[in-house]
Amino acid sequence: MPYIAVKTGEAVSDERKAALTRELGRLISIIPGKTEPDLLVDLECGGDMYMGGRRVPCAYIDLRVYSKADEGAKERFTAEVFSLISRELGIKKENLYMTVCEFDRWGYDGEYH
Repeated sequence: MPYIAVKTGEAVSDERKAALTRELGRLISIIPGKTEPDLLVDLECGGDMYMGGRRVPCAYIDLRVYSKADEGAKERFTAEVFSLISRELGIKKENLYMTVCEFDRWGYDGEYH
């Protein structure tokens, strides 16, 4: 189960959140073995975010995946997500940050695997 959290200080309409969720679902398939039906999306929009001590339009994206993912796929996914967030929310790419965490073990279906 891949998990993507997007946190931004910008207010985002429900319609735009739905569009972001759909697009993230489409983009996750860039990473081999990851699919939209298994994707958990967490959007946190409209909070206070500061960069360099100033409130600026910015976003932090956190991708978590079960097992090691292909490096090229992660690079392509990152570029596509940055383009999506920049295009949809109007945030400059230089104000976007993303982490990718890969786990060998994960709890799901009521068990630790």
